Order: sequence, then C-alpha cells, then structure tokens
Amino acid sequence: MQQKVSVIIPFYKNYYYLKKAIRSVLKQTYRNFEIIIINDNLENEKNLPEKIYKEFKYFKKIKIINNKKNFGAGISRNKGIKLSIGKYVAFLDSDDLWHPNKLKKQLGFMVKNDIYISHTSYNIIDTNNRKVGFREAKKLEYKQLLRSCDIGLSTVMIKKSLLKKNFFAKTKTKEDYILWLKLSKKGVIFFALEETLTSWRKLNDSLSSSVIRKLIDGYYVYRVFLKQSIVKSFLSLFILSFNYIKK
Repeated sequence: MQQKVSVIIPFYKNYYYLKKAIRSVLKQTYRNFEIIIINDNLENEKNLPEKIYKEFKYFKKIKIINNKKNFGAGISRNKGIKLSIGKYVAFLDSDDLWHPNKLKKQLGFMVKNDIYISHTSYNIIDTNNRKVGFREAKKLEYKQLLRSCDIGLSTVMIKKSLLKKNFFAKTKTKEDYILWLKLSKKGVIFFALEETLTSWRKLNDSLSSSVIRKLIDGYYVYRVFLKQSIVKSFLSLFILSFNYIKK
C-alpha cells in the first residue's frame, strides 16, 4: 500500500506564485498525497479558499486553513502538521516549485533505506523561472548544521512521527534552521538525495532575504535557543554568515 504524503504550504502573499507551486504538486507522478495550505494573510486574502477551489475545480486533495491573524510561516506549518493525515510530511514554500518526480523519488529513497528525514539538491531560480544557482544536497549531522544551514526547506520530507514533539520555532526567519538543529542535536541524520528535484525562488522582497532580519534571528538561534555565550554567539553568527556568503 502506498504511503500518504501530506504537503504543507504556508501562504502570505503573491497568489501568482502560489498557483504555480500548487500546480507543481498536482503534476507529481506519485499520487497519494494531500495538500494543506495555511492562509496566513486573512486581512488581504480572506477569499483565498474560493479563489483556489475555483482555480483548481474544487480539487479534493486540497485543504485550506485560514489563520485568524498573521502567525508567520513556522506556526502555520505547525498547524498544518497537526491537521495532516499522512505518514510522511513534505514542505513547500508558496513561491517554490517541485519537479514532477519529487515525491516518488524521495519517498522511494526514504522507504528503501528506512530514513526518517531527507532533503534533495535544488536549483535557485529568479522571478522568471530562470536558473541562477544550484545547491547540492549532502548528508548532514549536528556539527555541520551548526556552521551552515545547507538544507532547502522545500526539499525536505520527514516522517510525521518525528514531529510529534518537535516543532518549528516562532521566529520570523530561521524557524526551519532551529528545528533542524533541534533534531540533529538529538542524533537525527539528514540524509541527502543528490538529485535536483526542487526549484527555490529567489525573491528580493521576501522576508528571508532581509539581511538585518537574518542577523537578528541568527543571533537568536545561538544565544537563546542554543544558550551560547554572547561572544560565542557572535562567533557562530560570523561563521554562519561567512559560509552563506561563500555559497
């Protein structure tokens, strides 16, 4: 029997890209999935369910949840996880895209090797879908993740059982990085499927592209979450930033 995969997509703005993201899921060659979209912008997108159901002809695989207020991507994903029914959970940001064989190949890779969490290589694309970069997936443990977050969120698939007591952080950025550190610190290994199965869209106006916001949340990761000293937190932040620039 095929395992169900729950695809969780938090949404805040840019419906044009969201439609493309949804279509990339609906085009998957692996068909046993559900899509959970968490609308985190009720003020401007209160009619999102009607728009999506009209666009995709009331597609039965799509569920839409409206947040009562703006919680951020991390809390929205946590809500999606709690509502999901799949044995596996896959994350997709609303402006990213999956390649058609993404679910089939990644789930097969995980089931065959009895893996709890994995990520894939991915292309970096611009607003016009032109490739502008590439990131290769590598097997990662805590020490490697501490120095550089080399995991594309939209490439990750994870067994839901691993998320029963582990959640995304409430920060505006790096909420995924904190979760990856939390899991890897417990000994969870991030296995890598080196095939390129995802396209991550680089948007200059996205929250994650804000340098100041990244620095603040990066410091939070080390000082508050990992409880490092002030000096060590700044040193860790410098190493993280250096590795990011080097990439």
